[in-house]
Amino acid sequence: MKKVLLFLADGFETLEAGAFIDVIGWNQVEGDSKTQLFSCGLRREVKSSFNQRVVVDYLIGDINPEEFDALAIPGGFEEYGYYNDAYSDEFLKLIRIFNAHGKIIASVCVGSLPIARSGILINRRATTYNKNTLRIEELASYGVNVIEEPIVMDCNVITSWDPSTAADVAFLLLERLTTKMQSDYIRKIMGFKLK
Repeated sequence: MKKVLLFLADGFETLEAGAFIDVIGWNQVEGDSKTQLFSCGLRREVKSSFNQRVVVDYLIGDINPEEFDALAIPGGFEEYGYYNDAYSDEFLKLIRIFNAHGKIIASVCVGSLPIARSGILINRRATTYNKNTLRIEELASYGVNVIEEPIVMDCNVITSWDPSTAADVAFLLLERLTTKMQSDYIRKIMGFKLK
């Protein structure tokens, strides 16, 4: 069983988190049944970018990274406190541990910024929300080679532009955890066009 840890910061973007939940879940129920997703946060109850309340499976301090194969990071809104949690010392440490063990780290939109802030993307390729130059400049300030493409994969790290890329990032994560054939199968039965 391949286990994905979904980090939910206060202010997380629901569409982006939902893509990971659905793609991994569809594979668990309708696919090869070899993936499972669990959520974590800094507190038991987290609010989304539009104040929807979510109860997470684990507190970040209770996580044993060795039990997981991938870390999924949706972006979020500054107006709803996203960066308070996303830039916390506890979360940046978790990112470093996943990277040190070569585990997949998949992010959507500004979810790439805590990855970069953790220091693991120095001199590596990544992207972030492309409609706001401040976010692009911030990504570059962490020593990242900013690439102007919708999805960028550099070794074990996947980053992307905006919410419209969420499903494609989730399918790419599934592909890395299983196979391209398995990911394409789930994409097809969910009604998405094959790429």
